[in-house]
Amino acid sequence: MTPVGAVPGKVKLIEQFAVDGLRYMFGNPGTVEQGFLDVVERSAGLDYVLALQETVAAGMADGYARATGGPALLQLHTGVGLGNGIGMLYQSMRGHTPLLVVAGEAGVRYEALDGQMAADLVAMARPVTKYATRVTDPRSVLRIVRRALKIAMTPPRGPVFVALPMDVLDEPNDEPVVATSVPSTDMAPAPATAARAAALLAAAERPLILTGDEIALAGAQPELVRVAETLGADVWSVDSSEVNMPASHPLSRGQLGHMFGARSRAVVAGADAVLIAGTYVFPEVFPELDDPFADGARTVHISLDPYEIAKNFPVDVGVVADPKRALAAIGDVLADRLAPDRRAAARRRLASPAAPAGPAPDPLLDEFCRELARRAGDDLIVFDEALTASPTLTAAIPPDRPGSYFATRGGSLGVGGPGAVGIKLARPGRRVVAFVGDGAAMYTYQALWTAARYGVDVTVVVCNNGRYRLLDDNIEAYWRDQGAAPRPAPSFFDLRRPEIDFAGLARSLGAGGVRVQKPREVAGAVERALAASGPFVVDIATGLA
Repeated sequence: MTPVGAVPGKVKLIEQFAVDGLRYMFGNPGTVEQGFLDVVERSAGLDYVLALQETVAAGMADGYARATGGPALLQLHTGVGLGNGIGMLYQSMRGHTPLLVVAGEAGVRYEALDGQMAADLVAMARPVTKYATRVTDPRSVLRIVRRALKIAMTPPRGPVFVALPMDVLDEPNDEPVVATSVPSTDMAPAPATAARAAALLAAAERPLILTGDEIALAGAQPELVRVAETLGADVWSVDSSEVNMPASHPLSRGQLGHMFGARSRAVVAGADAVLIAGTYVFPEVFPELDDPFADGARTVHISLDPYEIAKNFPVDVGVVADPKRALAAIGDVLADRLAPDRRAAARRRLASPAAPAGPAPDPLLDEFCRELARRAGDDLIVFDEALTASPTLTAAIPPDRPGSYFATRGGSLGVGGPGAVGIKLARPGRRVVAFVGDGAAMYTYQALWTAARYGVDVTVVVCNNGRYRLLDDNIEAYWRDQGAAPRPAPSFFDLRRPEIDFAGLARSLGAGGVRVQKPREVAGAVERALAASGPFVVDIATGLA
């Protein structure tokens, strides 16, 4: 037992969270966390946001951290809760979200018994976190938590995990509570390195830029646009889930595919110089094994993560630096030294951009998105997990303004709804709308209950085509790759038997809801969504067969 007058580690832990500015703890409670959760209940500086399942809690924490740019605190319940959250933690790991993930366990004293519920939490967490550890010494609880938070916040950022045995937290703790120190990574390249990179790019006749979310994290969008315009280079998003290049810019070409490397090869094969800025290449599920770049093409790769530079393919100039500082330095050299003929070619390229490519928009969803944009205006924040409906969404509401658009990173479904709840908690004065596929919605629909419980005014638009449409598209590509004849997709891609009543299900969770099947229903649905107090669902028919 804790001696009278002594302060247990669980109390000091909550004080540490407070001094590091962790406003919310997203989670789902369990018995082995009950000691420090009792302290949370009595804490004035930390609010617990209850989710009905750990995947939802992890998605809310991810959205909150992305919207604030700082860390978020996620509590999972020992091995079973960590297991539930792993798919969503993969999203955070892939997208470099700084999450501090904690999970309780019964205690160090019980290890010798090797009980049936024992689980190696650190081993479970390690594949989907940047750092995973376990506290075993009562005198080092805060030290380890600060170490983990520092790692989470240091680029390349990402989720970290700390296992917290109950008996360790119950012991007296005399550690000082001090704010976590996060080192600065505001590094600029050496002038000679910037000059080499600029010279390589300036000599190109067909330059190309590949970009990703390190640009958004660094606030380097203006520097990226300047370099692209100076070179007249098309900009393609690779590992990109935020606004790194305004989508409506004439040089912005959209997203590369995330499934098949042949699409990336087709895009990059014609370039004689490639600038890779703030991303890794390439994140497809089925990437090209051979070098996709043209023979003789020169490459420059900028990232704060040295592991990603030349990880798979050689580069000519690798720059470990802050993307904002690096692009600014390269842009300055280009402004001074770019040949007149190259400047003229860049101006012509800007004046006659390539025609946008993509599928025809879904008419009903297109009308809804344009009506929403007209009424919500600049207050609108979009979370895009629309998947196959995303081209319609982004054509109607272009992702142009940083901080107003967030997208799924892929690899797991269900991030859109809970992510939007987290964003709304971080940005309460903004109108937050998630667009999710009908399949993705059902992974985490319980997020509506949390939004209703806490009065979170968030709108979820279910793009309902009654299918796992993305699987239809991907299996068609697979058949083409295998030289197989087209045939009907597997019957279990169909979600229409039985039909899901998304609006009715929303009402059962404390949210409002409406079904939209005809154009005349759009204006009323938008009006109801924007006027709703608490969460509201719009179930909109998109291309139903």
